[in-house]
Amino acid sequence: MQREEKLTVSAHLLELRSRLIKSVIAVGAGIAITFPLTPYIFRILESRAGDIDLIFIHVTEMIGTYMKVSLYCGIALALPYLIYHLVMFISPALRKSEKKYVYLCLPIVAILFAAGVCFAYFIFLPPAIKFLLTFGGDIAMPMITIGNYVSLVTRLLLAVGLIFEIPLVITLLAKLGIVSPQKLARWRKWALLIAFIAAAIITPTIDPLNQTLLALPIIALYEMSIWLSKLVYPRKAATVSSEATDDQGPEVKPS
Repeated sequence: MQREEKLTVSAHLLELRSRLIKSVIAVGAGIAITFPLTPYIFRILESRAGDIDLIFIHVTEMIGTYMKVSLYCGIALALPYLIYHLVMFISPALRKSEKKYVYLCLPIVAILFAAGVCFAYFIFLPPAIKFLLTFGGDIAMPMITIGNYVSLVTRLLLAVGLIFEIPLVITLLAKLGIVSPQKLARWRKWALLIAFIAAAIITPTIDPLNQTLLALPIIALYEMSIWLSKLVYPRKAATVSSEATDDQGPEVKPS
């Protein structure tokens, strides 16, 4: 029995190595495809900077930034294939019903992430970057390096894209009975506070306008999560939760 367990672990490690090698090859292929397209991607990213001319001040900064953008784009292009291998690796440990939910969520993950990236690119980035580039313009002239600009933009796109996964994560937790719609509704005031704290951390600016511009979608996504949790929360768990609340009865104050 012990030998079978060792063979099973060894087989899993071999499978993990095989899937990692395939994933690395997929990322390499994605980089090879996007490498000649990187100048066009630079123009897309630079369009958020307005009329500011980006510069580079280190000998290796431009080539390093170029390779970084190509790497990010290669990973993004290979992402569906990477997620496929991740799901296939963990699928033996899932029940049949859990596999169904995982497969159903895969396209939703991509759609929500793309929606977050589009929101950041078209709505959030223009006022945020404009504020950063014009603040103190009467004191000093901005000379922004390409490396600093690309790092800022890609970090914001990634952060906002991940934030838009909130409804999916909370809905899955509700489907598994870990959180209930009632608890989510009671946590609303804390979610409001956390939304503004997260917006303050993510946004590179200190002005309340840009922070509010990011906090509002987080609040809206949380409210959407409450509504979705009511649709998927198990009825049995909801009945047990309601009975537990009723069993507590009214609070009796000592005389």
